[in-house]
This record gives sequence, C-alpha cells and structure tokens, in this order.
Amino acid sequence: MIFFVLDKLLLVKNMRDLKYEKIANSHKAPEKKFQNALIAFFSGGFLGFLAEGIIEVLMWKFELSRMISATYMIVFFIFFASLFTALGFFDQWVAKFKCGLIIPITGFAHSMTSSSLDYRTEGPIYGIGSNMFKLAGSVILYGVLSAWFFGTIRYLIGVIG
Repeated sequence: MIFFVLDKLLLVKNMRDLKYEKIANSHKAPEKKFQNALIAFFSGGFLGFLAEGIIEVLMWKFELSRMISATYMIVFFIFFASLFTALGFFDQWVAKFKCGLIIPITGFAHSMTSSSLDYRTEGPIYGIGSNMFKLAGSVILYGVLSAWFFGTIRYLIGVIG
C-alpha cells in the first residue's frame, strides 16, 4: 500500500516536471547554431588576422624576431581584453562576436579580470587576490599537469628511443 502511494507521488512529480519542461521550452528562444558558428569563425579569423598583422608590424617597424613579436602581441591582447573588461564593454562584444572573441587568450584574460572585478569591494587581498583565479584556476592547474605529463612522456620516449 505504501509503495503504491509513493509510486503515485513520483508519477505526479514526473508529470509536473514534464509539464514545466514543456512550458519552459515553448518560451525559450530558438538557437541559431549555424549562424553563431559562422560569426565565431569569422570573428576568430579576424582576431587571428589582426594578431598576425601586429606581429608583422612589430617585426618590420622595430626589427624584432618573430618570437619576440608574438610575445608582445599576446601581451597587447591580454592588456586590451582586461582593459575592455574593466571598462565594461567586452561582454557586449562577446554577445555579438560569440566564441571567436572569447576562445583565444582574450577569453582567459577576461575571465581573470571579471572575477577580480566582481569582488573588488572586499579589498585587494580577500576580494581581488583570492578571487582572481576563481574561473581560470582550473585551466591553469590542468594545463600545468597535462604539460608535465606529456613532457614526461616525451622525455621517456627520447631516453628510450
């Protein structure tokens, strides 16, 4: 008898969940996956084109090596992504240009800056310092661990082979 009542209660709960899901899906905006992918592709391509242009200008104008120029280009992108996040319009650009703007190093800089800014009222130590790596910390951790792991494998292959 108790199992019958519990079974009926679960059935009613599942029916409510399905009804809610149906109502929620009817009000959800349709996803434009293909359009978003094209926007991300072209905006990411433009970002790559801009990066290559910065590298070429630095190599030509200041007679730097390609490696040094690429390092400066990355620093420029990190600086401007952090600056635009602090000024408040990087999120608006991401809404327009999708993942093409957030996937490169600019996304990493944006995540660190926005985490810091969210908690700036708590002070430089407990606010900014302790929350800076809230979003980016796992990326750094697993990046370092995977680099160590694959570096060890490469070293062992070099020693054995």
